[in-house]
Amino acid sequence: MKYTRFCLAVLLLLPTVVTHAAEVQKAEMAGYLLASSDKVPDDYNAGFSLYAAAWPLLQQYPGHRFQTGLFGTWMHAQYEGKPPTNLYSDIEGGLGWWRDTRFPTETPKFIMGGVAVNFKEIANGPAHGRGTWDKPQGLYGVAQLSPWLLFPIDGLNVRQGTCGELFGYGYLPLPLTTAQATTGGKHVPTGDNCWTLFLNTRNFKGPVCFFTPYFWSHSAEVNTNYAGLLLDSRPSAPNKPFQMETQYVPAALSADDKGETYARVAPTSFPVGPDGRTVVLHRLTSYNKKALWDGVKAWFEGGQAASGAINPGGAYVQTLRANGGSTWKIYAEKTPKEQKVAMAWSSFATPITPDTATYGYAWNAQLVRKVGAPDVARVVLPEYYRLQSDGKKSQWVAVKSAEVPAKSGLAGLRFERPAEKPPERYDTPEAPGSAFKKPGPVAGPFQAHLGDGSVVTYYWYRFADQPALLNADLTREEREKMQAKAEKLHRAWTKDRDYLAPPTVGKLADLDPAQLVTPPKGYEIGYVPIATRQERETSRVAK
Repeated sequence: MKYTRFCLAVLLLLPTVVTHAAEVQKAEMAGYLLASSDKVPDDYNAGFSLYAAAWPLLQQYPGHRFQTGLFGTWMHAQYEGKPPTNLYSDIEGGLGWWRDTRFPTETPKFIMGGVAVNFKEIANGPAHGRGTWDKPQGLYGVAQLSPWLLFPIDGLNVRQGTCGELFGYGYLPLPLTTAQATTGGKHVPTGDNCWTLFLNTRNFKGPVCFFTPYFWSHSAEVNTNYAGLLLDSRPSAPNKPFQMETQYVPAALSADDKGETYARVAPTSFPVGPDGRTVVLHRLTSYNKKALWDGVKAWFEGGQAASGAINPGGAYVQTLRANGGSTWKIYAEKTPKEQKVAMAWSSFATPITPDTATYGYAWNAQLVRKVGAPDVARVVLPEYYRLQSDGKKSQWVAVKSAEVPAKSGLAGLRFERPAEKPPERYDTPEAPGSAFKKPGPVAGPFQAHLGDGSVVTYYWYRFADQPALLNADLTREEREKMQAKAEKLHRAWTKDRDYLAPPTVGKLADLDPAQLVTPPKGYEIGYVPIATRQERETSRVAK
C-alpha cells in the first residue's frame, strides 16, 4: 500500500477500453477503505503483526497503471512529544499491485516497503528497491535471514488463485547487530534495531529477512539532522492506521441526452465466506520487547535458547470497531482534487466485526452479485453509478445496468488487459569486484519457476557474505558475530511451527511453493538463498 511513493519512472499504460460511444470518457476509481480500532498503550512499541485477506481485487489485470494495496498499515518511528517536521520514514508495503511490478497477475504480491527519509531511498526486499546498481538507493537495504524461503526480486508471490485466505505478517526487531557510535566514519550513531519480517502462511512460518540498521542511518550519514530519529534506533509508534489504499481502478463516464451522468467501474470484487460476509483484517497486534527481543537477546548472550514463539505477555491485540469508512471516489482523469465525487459506499457495504479481533463487511444483496465456487466465492461490487446531487452534496449512487441508458455506451465497454511491452528482466551486478561476486556465492545457480510466469535465478551465499551485509557499514568482525547468531537461528527456528499467534478465523494463505527451497548438502546452517536475476519465462504464459 502507500504506493505513489513506491513508483519509479515507468511507462503508465491505460487498460484497453473498447466502445463505440464517442462521449465515453476515461476515468478512474481511487481512495481508501478505513478500519477502526482502539488505542494501543504507548509501551507496545516493538513492532506489530496482522492477518490480511489476499484476493484478486480485479477480475482482469488492467495494466501497469493499476496500483493498489489490500489492507495493511504504515509503521513509523515513535517519538517523545511532537514528531520532527519535514521527516517521513516508515515501513509500509504489504499485499498489493504496484506500477513497477514487472510480472503482475490478478493475484497480489507482497513487498516490504521500507522508506528512508522522504523517499530518497526505498527497500522492498533483497536486491529490490530504488535506484540503480550504479547508484543504489535502497537496493542493499534488506538482508536475507531464512534458509528456506527465496524472496524473488519482484516481490513474494502468493499462490495463484488465492481468494480470501489470510496472509499473516509483521515486523519485530531482532538483536542481530550492536549499536555503533559512528556511521560511515562520521560521528553519527547507528542503532541495533533489525526490523525483521515474520510470516505466518500455511506453507511457511517464521522470520524471512530484515532491514539492515544502516538502511535507516545512512540518511543521517548524509544529513546529520536525522541522527537518532529513524527506525534503526527508535521504537515503533504503537498506534497505526489500518487501511486499504487504492490509487487506480479503471472506470469510464458518460452523459445521456438529459444531462444525467453515469459511470462504470471495472469489475471489482471481495472474497466471501459461506455466510456471504467478508473478512479483510484479523488480529492486529502490537508488541513490546517482552514479546521476542528480551528472550532472544538473553539467548545470544549465553542464556537459554529462545523458541521464537511470541510471548503473549508482550502482545496487545487491538479491539476492532464496526465503524470504518470509505473515501473511494470516481472521477475523470485530471480532475482537480476538490471536484472528485465520492461513491455511496455504505449503500452496499456495511462494516462488521464478527469478533473483537476481526474486521470485514456485510453486503447489500440487492446491489452486489455473488460469483465463483464456494471455496473461491466473491461478491462483485456494483459496476454502474449515477451522479446524484441534492444541491449541497454530490455522490455516485449505485444503479442496475438496466437503469443506464443504452446510448451512454457504457454497457458495451470492456476493461481488458492492455498490450504492453515485454517486461525487463531484473539483473544484479556481474563485475568480479562487486558484492555479488566477491567473495561471492558458495553454490548455484539454481532456478525457481513461479506462478507469475517468471523464472528466478538464485545462489546460496554465506549469511555474513551476502551483498546486503557487505554494504551495511559493518566490519568483518561485526559480520562474523552476526553469522554466529544466524547459525543459532537456523538450527533452532524451523519453518513449520508458529511464531506469530495463529488466526482464530478463516484459513491461512499459501505462498507460491516454488519459493520454498532446501539448502544444498553441506550448506544447511549459516547460508541463505539470494535472487540474482528474474525474467519472464518464455516457455510459459502467466496465468
